[in-house]
Amino acid sequence: MVPAGSALLAGLLPPAVAVAALRVPGPGATAPSPVFPGEEDLIASATDGRRREFVEGRRCARAAMAQLGLPPVAIRSGPRREPLWPPGVVGAITHCPGFRAAAVARATEVDGLGIDAEVHQGLPPGVRELVVAEGDEAMLRDLAAAAPGTHWDRVLFSAKESVYKAWYPLTGRWLGFEDASLTISPSRGAFTARLHVDGTRADGGPPLRELTGRFAVADGLILTALTVITS
Repeated sequence: MVPAGSALLAGLLPPAVAVAALRVPGPGATAPSPVFPGEEDLIASATDGRRREFVEGRRCARAAMAQLGLPPVAIRSGPRREPLWPPGVVGAITHCPGFRAAAVARATEVDGLGIDAEVHQGLPPGVRELVVAEGDEAMLRDLAAAAPGTHWDRVLFSAKESVYKAWYPLTGRWLGFEDASLTISPSRGAFTARLHVDGTRADGGPPLRELTGRFAVADGLILTALTVITS
């Protein structure tokens, strides 16, 4: 397991969260890794690219679990392709071209967890309009004026992906890009998401109304992460 990116991502999360990351070469540069037993059917008809993302992402997940003293197990997928973690574990997996990562924690210490990785480039045409919610556009203009070297629309996208990954396991409900407005603070490397929909949790915990996270832009990547801790 190559630690590239692990320290950067770990720095965005509390000590209770274990992180593993992997820099990967371009398509076809290496032989594909074998599929972990119990996961074969999940990617039986997947393309080569999707197969690599799946296998390498879960490889990171098991490496992170090992840091917590947990044994390697098959990580199945839920109805929205979300990872189904072993009892007592929360986590998230992310992948983008050239990079895979996972973060996991014990459910006794962290309620919810979301991470995302993106290549540091602008959003493609048409996607920006889907991602930007009420209040986001003015913020993006201000950020671009203050720090034009950063693709803030992609930071916004990544942060909302992390928000969703923490939200869905706790609520069991979809969260659209338009359902959260963000405030991004470059000086603190942090963001706050204000949720515009009912945040009732399936586990009876405090409703999710506002989530805070952190981000970093380095080595051609955008990394975002957040945790939900209510105990």
